[in-house]
Amino acid sequence: MFNKTILKNGLRVITVPEKDAQTITVLILVGTGSRYETRYINGISHFLEHMFFKGTKKRPDTIAIAETLDRVGGIYNAFTGEEYTGYFAKVDARHLDLALDWISDIFLNSKIDSKEVEKGKGVIIEEINMYVDNPASFVQTLWGRLLYGDQPAGWDIAGSKETVSAMNRKKLVAYLRSQYVASNTIVCVAGKIDSSIIEKKIVGYFSGVTKNPYQKKIPVTEAQKDPACLLHERKTDQSHICLGVRGYSLFSPQKYSQEVLATILGGMMSSRLFIKVREELGLAYYINSGADTSTDSGFLVTQAGIDNSKIELGIKTIVNEYKKISREKVPASELKKAKDFLKGKTALLLESSDAKASFYGIQELLEGRVLTPEEMYDKINKVTSNDVLEVAKNLFRPEKLNLAILGPFDDKKKFSRLLSFK
Repeated sequence: MFNKTILKNGLRVITVPEKDAQTITVLILVGTGSRYETRYINGISHFLEHMFFKGTKKRPDTIAIAETLDRVGGIYNAFTGEEYTGYFAKVDARHLDLALDWISDIFLNSKIDSKEVEKGKGVIIEEINMYVDNPASFVQTLWGRLLYGDQPAGWDIAGSKETVSAMNRKKLVAYLRSQYVASNTIVCVAGKIDSSIIEKKIVGYFSGVTKNPYQKKIPVTEAQKDPACLLHERKTDQSHICLGVRGYSLFSPQKYSQEVLATILGGMMSSRLFIKVREELGLAYYINSGADTSTDSGFLVTQAGIDNSKIELGIKTIVNEYKKISREKVPASELKKAKDFLKGKTALLLESSDAKASFYGIQELLEGRVLTPEEMYDKINKVTSNDVLEVAKNLFRPEKLNLAILGPFDDKKKFSRLLSFK
């Protein structure tokens, strides 16, 4: 299914061959993101990602970088998370060498020109404005602030307007040198490839990645004794909420039960909360539940956009479903449906070479080991109704509830009182 090799400089290489594929994805993952930042450079991981598309010696500007893959119909982009940053190129399999040359060039040779840094500030500030203007997006930022407060896990990935405005080339280069090193980097290639040939090519293209040690992140600090509420007042046509609990981390054996639990609650159109809140009560257009796992933290949250006049009923309904699932076993048929949904969704996602590269690469980067889809399905299959009940009992307690609200309200106490299982 996949092959793993560690080069002499410490760079890890994951190859996922698929003989019937017509495409190839080259993905570079670096183990750094917003959780690796300090307050005064918050947003630097994301800012640096932008700078990799501004020019190299070989491709001196944005147009030259973009046209390289545009000319062959390639798909390319980058992304920044809390614990990793990624760069990828997906092309017709005939253009493998072009993709390798392009992605290694921007990764190893980006100029990070001071003039481009200044222009980039405006672009990123507008990106921040875009997400703030989108209530369904911004409430997720509020959720992170509520859970983690003033520590890296509670900061915006893009940073603040103040930290972005204070960014300069010196800070970016110093951060690049401290984090973009071989032992903290993975190159994953998936699609129509020959593993033995591709590994030799990667040695040639990526031998320039440095061997320096990298800066580790500060562990997340968590403490909660009472239910918590964060209210952001804004005139909106509907209220946007995130209601949930702290959960299990990426390394917890309970993470699979947590995922099944979230799916039963609000992960599919036939889930409990979707049917209750949307179909039966007509309170929301969108409502979903999901479980998020990081290396040292996790959470389970339900997000919804609810009629302003019915927000209290919406919150009570979600809390009641949390209470119910923490007290009654999930029926066998509902458990099976959720597990089959998770397995089926994963299988569908893994149809493409870019999804395969992410699936294998991110596991290796964050966990230091890789499960195949079949091994992951086996973990899901082993989740029992008792497992789901035990996890729900542990998570859904009144003192563990957290509620972030964006809407036209100013009475925080009114909403805090709703966080009760009485």
